[in-house]
Amino acid sequence: MRRTARLFAIAEHLRSRRTGTTAEALAERFDVTVRTIYRDLDALRDAELPLHAERGRGGGYALDRAYSLPPVNFNAREAALLVAVGRWVSEMRLVPFTETIEAALDKVRAALGAAGQRELAQQMSTLQLVGIPARAGSKQVRQVLEQAWFERRSMRIRYRDADGVVTSRIVRVRAVVMERTETLINCDDLDKAQARQFKLDRIEHAQIEDAPAGR
Repeated sequence: MRRTARLFAIAEHLRSRRTGTTAEALAERFDVTVRTIYRDLDALRDAELPLHAERGRGGGYALDRAYSLPPVNFNAREAALLVAVGRWVSEMRLVPFTETIEAALDKVRAALGAAGQRELAQQMSTLQLVGIPARAGSKQVRQVLEQAWFERRSMRIRYRDADGVVTSRIVRVRAVVMERTETLINCDDLDKAQARQFKLDRIEHAQIEDAPAGR
């Protein structure tokens, strides 16, 4: 995440909280050092955000209660995940208020422009949530997978098969399927020119291989 995006994300995170949060907690959430967080907090103060430190239980860094940001603008990536999770919760009947969820999802879709809605439709066609995976991949692999899926880019993976044999492959993600026990990645194996399915928890490392589609 670039610094400008992280600064907005930190401000939004602080605004959403009812209590303060520590620099250590922010560093863990945004995957940076505590020193970086302190610099970011100084930058937010320089931008005249009403940021202050609260003492005591539940204290930490917080924004003034009266502070508000402009209306939320979703990008297609954020909207796709919100719609997918909301739709999954509704279809799995995990909660009774499905009509309210559908109404909220309609508002998320409506927040996008025409181009964003087209991108949302494309992303939604390749994401299936079937259950709650019990086995997940590493954070590094999940971050690269997300980037590769959203940006339609190929990635090189180091994969360990059922026999423990590790191979290196270049793949392009076609769909992500989340089952009750594991997450499956349907890909085009570019090395062998064939479709393959990989288990996320067996991908030991991943990295982006090419430029974003259309660039």
